Amino acid sequence: MFNHSLAETLSNNHEVHRISFSLQYPQILFPGKTQFFDFEGKQSKAMINSINPFSWKKTVKFINSQKPDIVIFQYWMPFFAPAFASITKGVKKGCGATVIVNCNNITPHESRPLDSAMTARFFNYCDGFVVMSKTVENDLLKIEPNPKYRRTPHPIYDIFGESIEKQKAKDMIGVTEKKVILNFGLIRSYKGLDILIESAKLFKNKIDNFKILVVGECYGDENKYIQLAEDNGVSDVIDFRFEFVPNEKVNQYFCAADLVALPYKSATQSGVVPIAYHFDIPVIVSNVGGLPEVVVDGETGFICEPNPNSIADSIVKYFNMNPYFFSQNINEYKKRFSWDNFVKVVLELVES
Repeated sequence: MFNHSLAETLSNNHEVHRISFSLQYPQILFPGKTQFFDFEGKQSKAMINSINPFSWKKTVKFINSQKPDIVIFQYWMPFFAPAFASITKGVKKGCGATVIVNCNNITPHESRPLDSAMTARFFNYCDGFVVMSKTVENDLLKIEPNPKYRRTPHPIYDIFGESIEKQKAKDMIGVTEKKVILNFGLIRSYKGLDILIESAKLFKNKIDNFKILVVGECYGDENKYIQLAEDNGVSDVIDFRFEFVPNEKVNQYFCAADLVALPYKSATQSGVVPIAYHFDIPVIVSNVGGLPEVVVDGETGFICEPNPNSIADSIVKYFNMNPYFFSQNINEYKKRFSWDNFVKVVLELVES
């Protein structure tokens, strides 16, 4: 999604070639249902097999044949560092393009002993870095003592279509409750769904006619969360939809929601916040990582501590306020998160 939106914006003034994976994760390491997206038929060249060095050489040959000025990598996990390092080394020896890395993550949520070493080897071949939060900036400085880099916010995703009238969106996804709290995205332990479930017990009798909508593939034991809801007596107010949501249906869930709750236990930044802002939906985020950097507390959402009491208090506070106050603030605030601005930062980095 990030590469697609970035490529679309760059294509306004530049010739862009998109390269992606023929195999991203071996199936034994991938707990989800699909690793592929269809972006309106605008496919990348599926060239990189993360575990096949022959594909890395093929990728180098293709990049060098295009003689690009700039090569931009998305980096989020050291698992890809060997492939990216090999490709970057071949590109620097071949066409000599400037290599920029957009660092979604540098330190993974589940770290392993060789992570830093593999990342450092890849980064040694790179010319510049973009980070999107203070947390990732700090991680970069731990690995690269004097990097050339820029920090700029995660842009607003603009690939999920137009807004839908709220009642129509609810009808489309089969929600009848008046108030909807959305927890969206891949479900992993660090994202704190258990905190949200436990908080529901605390505000269940303080808000009427509501539903917590949990939507996303679960990279773990789904039954753990179902059982936790039963143990806390909140099964009746939580709708678990452990499923992959295609791009064309994402707007249905966000437009049906009043509020997006992201009670993460740790974070760098979140791609869910820009989606929420795209649809002018306020967010509740934990005070961890880079999440507080993109929320104006009390205006575009609330910043909480990652515990049930704090999350519950903010949810109750939100539903006692005027929702139009938040949507108007978000509509103005999100202008600073444009893809044009992100591209401007990248090109300024290249030219510096």
